[in-house]
Amino acid sequence: MIALIEKFLCVFNCIPGWIYTTLARFAIGMTFFKSGLTKVDEKYAILSKTYSLFNDEYFPSLGLPESVVNILAVLATYAELTLPLLLFIGFGARFAALGLLIMTAVIQIFVFPGSYIVHSLWAVALLVIIAKGAGPLSLDYLIRKAFPKS
Repeated sequence: MIALIEKFLCVFNCIPGWIYTTLARFAIGMTFFKSGLTKVDEKYAILSKTYSLFNDEYFPSLGLPESVVNILAVLATYAELTLPLLLFIGFGARFAALGLLIMTAVIQIFVFPGSYIVHSLWAVALLVIIAKGAGPLSLDYLIRKAFPKS
């Protein structure tokens, strides 16, 4: 029986770690990228409903001036569109994941505090990328290989 359990565990232990990081990069990247797409038009200009969303639903309790919240809306929207692209190609993946982790924390604390289960899953995926890097299917890996440390 123990041998059977060890064989079962070996199947999972034999899966290379880069598969997990690659899956994490694409899964969490698509989550944020698709969210970002809902906030822009076909020319990637911020929609007026995005400003309303940030002012009326996301941050009304903070008492920030509308102009400040509008700046946050632009920054958050373009971060949702840019940082996932960096994850997809694996360029600066750890920094992109850190940016999305900070965004996840802000969403959890200020926007949807009751959604801690979903945000915890996002955080785990992002922490895997931060801890392990993008893996060999990434520009980060190719750059490190092309320019090894002296």
